[in-house]
Amino acid sequence: MKIMIASDIHGSEQFCKKLMTAYEKENPDKLLLLGDILYHGPRNALPGEYNPKGVIEMLNNIKDKIMCVRGNCDTEVDQMVLEFPILSDYCIIYVKNHLIYATHGHHIPDTSLFSKNDVVLHGHTHIPKCEKEDDVLFLNPGSVSIPKNNSQNSYMILEDTHLYWKNLDMQVYNEFDLENM
Repeated sequence: MKIMIASDIHGSEQFCKKLMTAYEKENPDKLLLLGDILYHGPRNALPGEYNPKGVIEMLNNIKDKIMCVRGNCDTEVDQMVLEFPILSDYCIIYVKNHLIYATHGHHIPDTSLFSKNDVVLHGHTHIPKCEKEDDVLFLNPGSVSIPKNNSQNSYMILEDTHLYWKNLDMQVYNEFDLENM
């Protein structure tokens, strides 16, 4: 199974269009959104071409392919216009012998709740990440629209056990295999 993973679109029609172009070329089985879809939040500047209605239309067009968790900027009002569920705090995906706990990242459970080889996949910080802490691997695809710490506008691809971090031009800039944990 091939899953495209993206986070922190924050209502940017400009960067959502680029994500959708990459989505069409990547042709994943699913698109996993890690929250903060429509609203830019009070701490962020407006992202390029801030137009939540445009983002709504693009994402609703592929609603059957989307899995989503709730970000700290996502609300019940957003759910009223999006035609796929967005209000779950987390989802769990199993890849071979790895439990992947996907969440936005503003609330991450204590690592003692996870086992060796488990993965916490999150957004929120807008900074790509691949770091092991207490035998748990923490992954972050970065932000589609408002990258931080000089990172690129980016997303991830999970194919089998292999992960690729890509910019919105689909260029790989990092990769990791879960079998190498």
